[in-house]
Amino acid sequence: MKRLGSRRQLGALVGAVVLVGAGGWFAGTQVRSPADAAASHNAPKAGPVTVEVERRSLTATVVATGTVAFTSPRPLSLAGSVGTGAVTSPAGEGAEQRVTKAPVAGTKVKEGDVLMTVNGRPVLALAGPVPMYRAMGPGATGDDVKQLQKALRRLGFDPGSAGGTFGQGTATAVTNWYRNKGYEAQQPSAEDQQQLGQLQQAVSSAQEALLTTRSGSAGDGSGTGAGTGTGTGGKASTGTETGAGTGTGAETGDEANAGTRTDAQSSTDRQVQAIQLRSAQKSLDMANNALSSFQATYGTKVPAGEVVFFPELPVRLDKVTVKTGDAPSGPVGTVTGSELLVEAAVPGEDAELLRRGMPVEVTTTGGEKVKGKVEAIGSAAASSGTTGGDGEAATGATSEGGGTGAADASDGSADTDATGTSGTDGASGTSGPGPVQLRISIPDPGPLAGQAEASVKVTIEVGASDGKVLTVPLAAIRTSADGKARVQVERDGGVRDVSVTVGLSAAGLVEVKPAGGTLEQGDKVVVGK
Repeated sequence: MKRLGSRRQLGALVGAVVLVGAGGWFAGTQVRSPADAAASHNAPKAGPVTVEVERRSLTATVVATGTVAFTSPRPLSLAGSVGTGAVTSPAGEGAEQRVTKAPVAGTKVKEGDVLMTVNGRPVLALAGPVPMYRAMGPGATGDDVKQLQKALRRLGFDPGSAGGTFGQGTATAVTNWYRNKGYEAQQPSAEDQQQLGQLQQAVSSAQEALLTTRSGSAGDGSGTGAGTGTGTGGKASTGTETGAGTGTGAETGDEANAGTRTDAQSSTDRQVQAIQLRSAQKSLDMANNALSSFQATYGTKVPAGEVVFFPELPVRLDKVTVKTGDAPSGPVGTVTGSELLVEAAVPGEDAELLRRGMPVEVTTTGGEKVKGKVEAIGSAAASSGTTGGDGEAATGATSEGGGTGAADASDGSADTDATGTSGTDGASGTSGPGPVQLRISIPDPGPLAGQAEASVKVTIEVGASDGKVLTVPLAAIRTSADGKARVQVERDGGVRDVSVTVGLSAAGLVEVKPAGGTLEQGDKVVVGK
């Protein structure tokens, strides 16, 4: 029993010693000198930030945000007033012009269609490069008349000759065309009819004046002749002797002077009468000429506001800016082609990489993809796309990659406007920071159909590496004083410079080839410190 108690006491003693030792060790680990405490708060010694060299394929792209639009937008406006049909009211063409049936947006317009009506009269669509700029009627000549005649013939209303002179055949074809559309062609107005009557009356008055002048001239000549004859006969009959007659004429001075005055007055009267005859004849000629000129233009006409010529048909009514009751002054809407395109804008430095004919991938907001190609760059895109119409290209383009491996255009030629308009004068040929317009044609719109004005993503591949190549981050490239590129490679606990040749860049990476020293996949290059 005593031995058991001794063992217990020994165990308790050993346990106490162990606990005291453990406590001392723990206290020792928690106690640090001031120098140790300060050292624990210092940052570790800085080392270079490195990234491994990769071997991969590179594809350089230019990415932008674009807008879907229709091709060839142009404003639609009337060249003048519409006519008044077969006018019987003196109000006639003086009536205020009002839209009686507005055009409808989205309508496809074909040749011969009625675009709208004004004062109940039609505004008709025809194809032709010469814009409508005047009324056409009998006697009118020119390319616009020839254009009208050809259009009438295409529509099945033969004008006869299509030489550019508005004759009776053209007037008949116009009348039949209008009647086929349910309207009457423009006939002479009340003012025209009144003017014709005035001109005819002027001719009649001039004829009457000429006849009166001639009659008066003939009467004066007969009276003078009779008087002279009577006087002469009287003088002859008074002489009783032959010599007496002669003596009397020589002796009487008053009678001689009287005869001289009568002859002078008769000559003056004849001159005045001749002038009056010439004046009356000239007045008649002028009246006849005025009547003939007016009659040459009197008849069926096409008023300036009743036809709109389009360079190409059909077209699509994209926007309408008037409604029923409005006055059709200024543009009444916008027409476009029926094909779709995409407009975008890219920074000037990215535009330098682009060429006409480059393939484009267009992605909708729903992720659907459509193929296209670059059709125009710079001022060419701005002048012939939708810019200036109702849809302008979206801005805010971003670039994913750039470099020296841009693909060539399909036609092998660069667009001369690609960089000449980037925030600078186009004549300077220098690029600037401003955005450059792009126009992208879409041969098959597919999912873009019906998505005019929708926003899309535009991706243009401007270059690709020849298979897998060594790539490093752009931040790893450094330029020496001599202008040569190099990278810093971490090796054997140190950093060494390796000269490289830079190639294609894309997505923050750049292709490199060692030009002095070695560089392999997996090597670590310095990108920062």
